Amino acid sequence: MPTTRREMLCGLSAFGSMAAQSPSHAAGIGDLQATALLDAIAEELLSDVPENAAHLGADQGARAILKSRFSDRSRTAERRRALRCETRLVQLKALDRSRLSPSVALNLDVCRAAHEIAHEGWRTMRVGHVATLDGVMNYRSTPYVVSQNTGAYLDLSAALVRQSVADAAEADAYLSRLEAYGAALNDESERLSEDQSKGAILPGFNMDIAVRQLTTSRTQPVGQWKIVEGFAHKCAAAGLPSTYAERAQRICTDAIVPALGRQIGIFGASRSAASDVPGVWKIPDGEACYNWLLKANTTTTRTPEELHRIGMEQSRALNAELDVLLRAQGMSQGSVGERLAALSRRPDLVFSDDDAGRAAILAYCNDRIADMRTRLPRAFAHLVSANLVIERVPPEIEDGAGSGYGAPGSIDGRRPGIYAINLKDTSVWPRYALPTICYHEGVPGHIWQGEYSKTLPMIRSIMAFNAYSEGWALYAEQLGDELGAYEGDPLGRIGYLQSASLHASRLVIDTGIHAKRWSFDQALNWFTEATGQQSSRLVREIQRFASWPGQGCGYKAGHNEINRLRNQARAGLGARFDLRQFDDAIVENGNMPITLLEQVVHRSVTGAAARTPGGAV
Repeated sequence: MPTTRREMLCGLSAFGSMAAQSPSHAAGIGDLQATALLDAIAEELLSDVPENAAHLGADQGARAILKSRFSDRSRTAERRRALRCETRLVQLKALDRSRLSPSVALNLDVCRAAHEIAHEGWRTMRVGHVATLDGVMNYRSTPYVVSQNTGAYLDLSAALVRQSVADAAEADAYLSRLEAYGAALNDESERLSEDQSKGAILPGFNMDIAVRQLTTSRTQPVGQWKIVEGFAHKCAAAGLPSTYAERAQRICTDAIVPALGRQIGIFGASRSAASDVPGVWKIPDGEACYNWLLKANTTTTRTPEELHRIGMEQSRALNAELDVLLRAQGMSQGSVGERLAALSRRPDLVFSDDDAGRAAILAYCNDRIADMRTRLPRAFAHLVSANLVIERVPPEIEDGAGSGYGAPGSIDGRRPGIYAINLKDTSVWPRYALPTICYHEGVPGHIWQGEYSKTLPMIRSIMAFNAYSEGWALYAEQLGDELGAYEGDPLGRIGYLQSASLHASRLVIDTGIHAKRWSFDQALNWFTEATGQQSSRLVREIQRFASWPGQGCGYKAGHNEINRLRNQARAGLGARFDLRQFDDAIVENGNMPITLLEQVVHRSVTGAAARTPGGAV
């Protein structure tokens, strides 16, 4: 992104003032008190969402009890979480920041910011779920407690599939969680009914997907459920008697099947009242909800109008670049979107829609990650292992899932990170589109960034912010281009710019449906024309934005800010600027609100530059 003269001057001024104001490393008189509070908050948050402890591999030792629990999804529990958030916020504000060392002060700032965002969310959102303090699922605040991509029927069943069973104690814990799964479904059903009575009714097109997924689970023979069949195999491998599997099947039959049926019934009773309007503006206090959701997901104060305009501008600029590259390929007729759509249908670029084609996609993705690892020493001074497994999104949830997702590995390193790619329709993934998504979800994207957080205090490992997470992932796509991954591969670079165009367009679509009251068809037509992506993918994108308002804006909002800070650093430091120091500053300091990132980057980069006679650009 170009740097204007004003940005250069602001960068010089900001870097100078930040260097002068950086707190002394001798400070830290209050570190013990602050750290004790932050550690206590971390334990409370893990207790609130025990599945996060499993996700992090932190359910060992004194926390082993969490293996037998799931988060309480009742309305009463949600109110208790809101009250505890308010109490903790008072405690955090009472700490004297001037008595803290820089690292502890940053931990305090991050924790306090998350609590401030959540506190505002609970005051604003009278329906749905505030997920800001949920750690792993922080990006899923929504007015719809159950949808095609949110709910216990998705989250907790997936957690059970991943749960290990090495001995009788872990088998007992598994059975306890099965019972908690049934209770969570019932609690969510109660909230679902209550929220629907207040007017928060999921759009009909998403309701249909949710019902289809719920029905598929409920009607399949219980003995064939992954959470039963898989448990039986784990118990057998652990030398445990078959009575464990029999108990699991009985719990599912007696408690979970009826609970799934209740949710299906609630959706069925409200289907006639559901509309196909995707925007959250249609529910009571919808505008206020969206404004908070936008703030939570971008950690900025940008308005829907500003984000919409930025998305439009960047979409046009990226498509101008794509036009040049497409013409170089002999494609000059039609809009950029039409030409991209035509390119994606080229037989030599499309994988077969069968098991062989899906295996070939996974193999190609692994190859691209291996290549990228060889390039990373040019972008990072501190390298991590970032062990990664690339797999298919489970077929039973493909309809409601996005294009893919990344999940960092466990803190102890025993479980690798996972990049899951949605392969329901292989035509969505022409060969040239795959490298960029691998860099986004895997290395140097989500899995890579997540690896650094493992060295931070627990409070920082369990706190994340959508704009930082997704902004970094888009920046990782950019690094792929800058590190030469597309040299000699002009189609790959087209795929990279098409991805960037998609994310710029997300700003337009998200604000379009929720603030400008676009219809589904209006959004789909604009999206298709702007990006040339497969219709099936764009339909799922809009469905997702409809159930997670504001989430789609976090990507480009975060990416734009990282680039702004890099431009400032380069302008302010000149020849001393070192890309590796900048990138290390972003990932080593951990996930945080965008509002805190600037001071962290200034302090880290200017400090590193002062210690380095010359920098490598």
